[in-house]
Amino acid sequence: MSIDERFQAAVNIVQKLPKEGPLKTTNDQKLLFYSLYKQACNGRINSPQPSIFNFVERAKWNSWNELGDMAQNDAKIKYIEALQNIFDEAAGTINILEWLTNTINDPNLSKNFELIGRSVK
Repeated sequence: MSIDERFQAAVNIVQKLPKEGPLKTTNDQKLLFYSLYKQACNGRINSPQPSIFNFVERAKWNSWNELGDMAQNDAKIKYIEALQNIFDEAAGTINILEWLTNTINDPNLSKNFELIGRSVK
């Protein structure tokens, strides 16, 4: 499996994470996923810094800008690792795959878990 396949599987999982439930992502984690995704897909930031009065867009811009010249493949790997870390933190309290399977309707969920290196058994 290629890094692109693994990255896309991780993106699919992150995009479908429910907003409610036992696994909640923090704003810092959301910013990390955003910036790593942008770096992985676009490379170095290529847009002007938003106004200080546009707090959300400025925070997203700053997070992406901090990645500097990180290689796109490195950003993909870090994105997958960030998702793995969230799952590892929650593993002691919930069965993540079971919870997600019961919460979202995605026939590719098990395959995506396998692609990012998570056991589905």
